Amino acid sequence: MSRIANLPHPRNGSPSRYLVCPDTGIYEFTKVATPKTAPRSWLIEGNVSSQTISEPEMFVATAIDPLFLIIPALVPKASREDGEKKRLFLLSDDYFDKLPEDASHLSELLRCERTRKRFENRLAAVCDSVDAGDESMFRINEQKLAGVIWDKAKWLGQSGSLPASIEEKFVTKALEAPLLFQRREMTGVNGAASVAAADSTASTPKPENVDSQLSLATEDSNVSAMSQVSTAATSVVEDAPANTEVSSSTSASPQIVQLQRLRVAFDFICATYLSDHLAEMLKQTSLVKEATSVDFAPLDLFIQKLDKLRAEAMAARSVSDYSRKRAYDEEEDEARAEKKRKLEEEKKRKATQSRGVKQLEKVNTTGMKKLSAFFTKK
Repeated sequence: MSRIANLPHPRNGSPSRYLVCPDTGIYEFTKVATPKTAPRSWLIEGNVSSQTISEPEMFVATAIDPLFLIIPALVPKASREDGEKKRLFLLSDDYFDKLPEDASHLSELLRCERTRKRFENRLAAVCDSVDAGDESMFRINEQKLAGVIWDKAKWLGQSGSLPASIEEKFVTKALEAPLLFQRREMTGVNGAASVAAADSTASTPKPENVDSQLSLATEDSNVSAMSQVSTAATSVVEDAPANTEVSSSTSASPQIVQLQRLRVAFDFICATYLSDHLAEMLKQTSLVKEATSVDFAPLDLFIQKLDKLRAEAMAARSVSDYSRKRAYDEEEDEARAEKKRKLEEEKKRKATQSRGVKQLEKVNTTGMKKLSAFFTKK
């Protein structure tokens, strides 16, 4: 019979709720809630009028591999710190006893033979086993464990399997070249195309009549040829679309994109279900090559190239910001100097005025005609 039970979370060991069904497997609960910045509403039909839902959240039960729940017992942190200490073959119950027991219903669930068999089958998938009478004993095999986890990452890393938000943030954005470098690349491409078009137009002879072949080229023909070269050169730039794709030297190939998807999928699994020390073990180069036969060297080289380009773009942006700030400072200095010069000129002008002129400036001349009005023609 299906039931909701508390089991230790595979990453941190804290009690978490799972739906356990002896026939179909184990399911974890995933909370589906919209962000506060984009609120949504539920339309719920119910016969109880007094019922109030204060938190509009939905929980979805999704299948989880029972292997993740018992991995902490197979590779505990203490055993990793012991170095190359040889591990012993143990019974399945010995591994189950290593899991945290606080608020855990695992011992009750294992009383069901079908549930116990499901856990032991997953143990056999990542362990070396020997028969001891009527029982089987298990010992973790790191290569098998790495193979199982990387197989899950391969399935999750297939094109279209990753969530759109993760694909956009950790695959597409992570492999984009800096915008400053893209503009510089496209400027160079357009410039080279313009020069090539100009050379081809200038070197292509045009059919002329017999008289023009016997005579030297006139100034009109030279002007016409130069105008054709100019038109050809400018037309290449004008015909180029504004939003041109990034050149192949800075764009990621399909192989690089797929490698990035695989790495992101593996990191997602590790961040969700595996402890830090176990994730570090599975990321070892030797285990990765044996488990996946995939070489991440091209991806690492491409990321190193992107890091270098980003550093150059950041340095160029800093220089540009400093130059712009310096230009603004010079303009402000000039404005202050001009204002100071005008104040000094005004002060000198007032200093040279006589006492009578100063007193006349204080007189209220509202409604009075100017002196020049008496000398106009009538």
